[in-house]
Amino acid sequence: MIKRLQRKFVLIVAVCLLVVEVLIIGGINIFNIRSINAEQDNILQTITENDGKFPDFFRHDDKLKPDRREQTDIPPKLKNNFNEETRYQTRFFTVSFDSSGEVSVVNTGQIAAVDSEKAVEYANEVINSGKTVGNIDCYRYRVAEKSDGKLVVFLDVRSGNNNKSRFMLISVLVAAAGYVITCLLVIVFSKRAVRPAIESFEKQRRFITDAGHEIKTPLAIISANTEVIEMTSEPSEWTSSIRNQVTRLDGLVRELLDLSKMEEGDVKLVFTEFDLSAAVREIAGSFEPLAKTNRETLEIEVHDGITINGDERAIRKLTSILVENAVKYADDDTQINVKLDRTSSARHVELSVSNVCQQPPKDTDKLFDRFYRDDASRSRDGEKVGGYGIGLSIARAVTEAHKGRISCAVSGDLVTFTARFRTSRLKEKKQTQI
Repeated sequence: MIKRLQRKFVLIVAVCLLVVEVLIIGGINIFNIRSINAEQDNILQTITENDGKFPDFFRHDDKLKPDRREQTDIPPKLKNNFNEETRYQTRFFTVSFDSSGEVSVVNTGQIAAVDSEKAVEYANEVINSGKTVGNIDCYRYRVAEKSDGKLVVFLDVRSGNNNKSRFMLISVLVAAAGYVITCLLVIVFSKRAVRPAIESFEKQRRFITDAGHEIKTPLAIISANTEVIEMTSEPSEWTSSIRNQVTRLDGLVRELLDLSKMEEGDVKLVFTEFDLSAAVREIAGSFEPLAKTNRETLEIEVHDGITINGDERAIRKLTSILVENAVKYADDDTQINVKLDRTSSARHVELSVSNVCQQPPKDTDKLFDRFYRDDASRSRDGEKVGGYGIGLSIARAVTEAHKGRISCAVSGDLVTFTARFRTSRLKEKKQTQI
């Protein structure tokens, strides 16, 4: 129980941290990519508006004051990013088409990787695509309509693409390293984080154990005194009631102690291969007389030849709890179905018990909590609906000990409990602690 709580804490923190890091790293990279693309588009737009030429940046030397004249050919949003070296760092080429669609001018003077023939090939491909902005190979292009035709400007974006990839790789590596280090720290300090819950659970467990042993002594005395009373006088309805209540309380104490040991992992289960079909058929069949007494029909559908590696005593207890629960809460003159079969993948075994109930439980998730009873259908009503309210908690503990899962589903007035075991994980063992 404690280790499971610690694992859940670590898992929750790890998942939350992963989500946060993915959002942060993803957001940073998206912002970086959009910023680089926007800068490239601004350069393309500037060259396009300047008729395929890079705008002049007024030079100055160290002995003179910087030229303060307004540069009307440079957009205001680019002035902070432009300097004397920008035009020499930018690699681009242009292709102009006349009004008839023929190539009129090819300018490859600002790039060494492309000749005129290749530039025309790129331009024709762009024109035929019908797009005005996009990417082709390692170039970003922009098509502008001019009074005498079209101008296609290509900007070499290899440097920008490399920056994007480098930034993404570095950010992912840093995030991964931070994630691993943080997870290791969480694992190291997780026990300290769940210590209050551990202490509370330990106190609860000690209380149940101590109270259980303390209650056994007065129960034994009451039982002995009842026997003396019946020996000295005739048995009566009062002594019979005392015996029934002593038996009931003794059973409750035993099941509470068993459940506490199961949840803590103090119970040793002996895993062996046994015939699950025969065990379910035998346990379910033993409830037929009780079902007839309650005017119920017990229908048993068990697939033959199903064997699993597990604790036979615990699985029999699980089956008994589910069938007894159905017999207790089923309406009169209805049918109870007990089914055991493999799933379609043959990797799981499902044991399901269903019954009809006019007032089915509302919150099925809470049915497996200790002492939980639904206000309507789970309340005690005479001898038919007895029990202690911890049977389903024991059923869940047994199922989880076998690496399985138990659930309750309500469809109309039909209540179905299903215990599912993953047979591939039920490895044969001599002794396994839960």
